[in-house]
Amino acid sequence: MSVFSSSRARKVYGSIAAVGASALILAGCSGGTTPSESSAPPVDREDLTLNIGTVLPQTGALSYLGPPEEAGVGLATAEINEAAKGITVEVEYGDSGDPDNKAYETTVPRLLGGDVQALIGAASSGVTKLFLDQAVSAGVITFSPANTSPDFTTWDDDNLYWRTAPSDLLQGEVLGNLIAEDGNATLGIIYLNDAYGTGLEGVVNETFTGSGGEVVASEPYNAGDTNFSAQVSSIMAQNPDAIAVIGFEETSTIVPSFVNSGFDGSKFYFVDGNTSQWGADMPVSIEGSKGTQPGPVLADDFQDRLKEQWLSQGDGSELVDFNYAAESYDATVLLALASLAANSSEPADIAGKLQEVSGGTGDGEKCESFADCADLILDGKAIDYDGYSGGIAFDEAGDPTEATIGVFQYGADNTHTRLD
Repeated sequence: MSVFSSSRARKVYGSIAAVGASALILAGCSGGTTPSESSAPPVDREDLTLNIGTVLPQTGALSYLGPPEEAGVGLATAEINEAAKGITVEVEYGDSGDPDNKAYETTVPRLLGGDVQALIGAASSGVTKLFLDQAVSAGVITFSPANTSPDFTTWDDDNLYWRTAPSDLLQGEVLGNLIAEDGNATLGIIYLNDAYGTGLEGVVNETFTGSGGEVVASEPYNAGDTNFSAQVSSIMAQNPDAIAVIGFEETSTIVPSFVNSGFDGSKFYFVDGNTSQWGADMPVSIEGSKGTQPGPVLADDFQDRLKEQWLSQGDGSELVDFNYAAESYDATVLLALASLAANSSEPADIAGKLQEVSGGTGDGEKCESFADCADLILDGKAIDYDGYSGGIAFDEAGDPTEATIGVFQYGADNTHTRLD
């Protein structure tokens, strides 16, 4: 068994389990809650309605993440409403797009004008940065299932920003160690020049170098670029053992450029933004290449329920990627549970209970479904919700302090399986 350990992560086979990941997160000033006592039974229980708007990618560079994320929100909403525990969730779906097509510029004002209490999204850290202050000014929660930039830990968000995805500080460390552990002595990196790409590049670079490896070339590119010949030539001139590609859908253009220049298609390393089920959309073989994605192994029944949900709410296509579906599901459930615990649908009240219901205050009773957790809350008890994305336990900055990073490897058909 191949194992590496540090104060922040532990690897066993292909899954990386972060224990106490808060050690990774920068000390924040984003204004989380303080540890609270168990929720007392309210004198009068309100019939609550929670209005959620999604700002998730239906178009743009991350559009492949839209279906699993929207399916996760939709499935959680259906199950919360079916449980009939005194809260009804209503969802209006909206497109975040990406920093290039700027679909969020239409979506966010429309949703904020519709009196939502929370926005779920965006998937892209770069997009969230462009509308987060607007949502904070409106007094609305922004809850991302996929933002990984460390910058959000210290954002001035008035306690209104939360996320179920771990910081890139964790994923970057895992990927850097994986590349070194696979026996690569030299590394080339090509990365998207935005908040997501630069953050991950920095951690991968530092981790790989710290393990004794050498980053021989690191080349940025900009959103919307379609020609990567300069970056490819620069990296190939250094003859690296492996290449880390940090980006999104443009990966299907970048990788062939390297392979056509003579690089081994089995020696790429990807991140959550491009560890996709590429299949025929990747025109060269990447068999043997690896990637990382946050999240534990998803139970088969959960995937089946997601597929069924997407068939009922989507565009008729089959759900094939499950990236951040669990995190989206859990974001929706946590918002509903916090609303129940606060006995309120006011955003500030909901935000004030999110750390508690996630187990971040350390005094709640473990539960794993909305219905079971809701029953405990209605009995006046504090809870510690562990969902399909695993343990969460928010810290005071709204970051999860428990997380799992999965390692995936591509087969002959350019689709990946988890190395567990």
